[in-house]
Amino acid sequence: MNKEFTNWLDQEKEKFMVEMNATLDKLHIPSMLRESVYYSINAGGKRLRPILMGAACEAFGGKLNKVYPAAIALEMIHTYSLIHDDLPAMDNDMYRRGMPTNHIKFGEATAILAGDGLLTNSFQMISSSDIYTADQKVFLLDQLSKASGLEGMVAGQHLDMIAETKPVDIANLEKIHQLKTGKLLTYAVTAGAYLADVTMEELSLIQSFGNEIGLIFQIQDDILDVIGDQQIMGKQVGSDKGNEKSTYPSLLGLDGAIEKRDSHYKIALSYLEELQLTNSMLAQLTTYLVQRNK
Repeated sequence: MNKEFTNWLDQEKEKFMVEMNATLDKLHIPSMLRESVYYSINAGGKRLRPILMGAACEAFGGKLNKVYPAAIALEMIHTYSLIHDDLPAMDNDMYRRGMPTNHIKFGEATAILAGDGLLTNSFQMISSSDIYTADQKVFLLDQLSKASGLEGMVAGQHLDMIAETKPVDIANLEKIHQLKTGKLLTYAVTAGAYLADVTMEELSLIQSFGNEIGLIFQIQDDILDVIGDQQIMGKQVGSDKGNEKSTYPSLLGLDGAIEKRDSHYKIALSYLEELQLTNSMLAQLTTYLVQRNK
């Protein structure tokens, strides 16, 4: 990606983190629990979901500050899911982004409560906002609950854990990733567009676009686990193969996985073309998802 885009990405990330930390600073949290929450919130990461939400809103002529409460809520849910995914009962990971996982640093009980708190307070970020109308709050809360709950991310994590014990075919693998990863990415662009007061037709198209970028993201993750640079990625590569996990490369071969990713990329761009957004930052973010190396 060009330097102008990467600079924009860094600036958007920095602006969002200032807003998020300022919001969390207002909460009255016991000291150790606060430390645990801040540890995971500020542990790095691409902040892709809030940046996508902002880019979607701006692409349709909306104002960036309009998305911040919903974007903070979304990132809080994403962070809670990472804390809980790392727990011994789930993925049992000791490190994330080169740092000890939350439960290793603070203990399992505190990590669980930090995740619980982030999940619960995420909805307060939207419900207590003074920049959303009542109708907007209902829409945002309804969609976020669906994307993150028993019909979304939680269901995807459950199916992913089951899939670790047996091989799955490509259709079921796609379903897992649409739920576990794709739903929150779709929510990001849907919420951003909605807050820019788009038409129902535009909202439907952006949701379809979101489904595609969710799959692009996961397929590229699987590809990087095969050919990624461990130094750049900051995590071990080849772990999927070592764990005999079903992935796009394991089911389709590396070339097949790349072809599958590129197919979803073309479909995603076709939705943006229909929306007349081919020159937007949203389009550049879509290309970034395909070309990213970490």
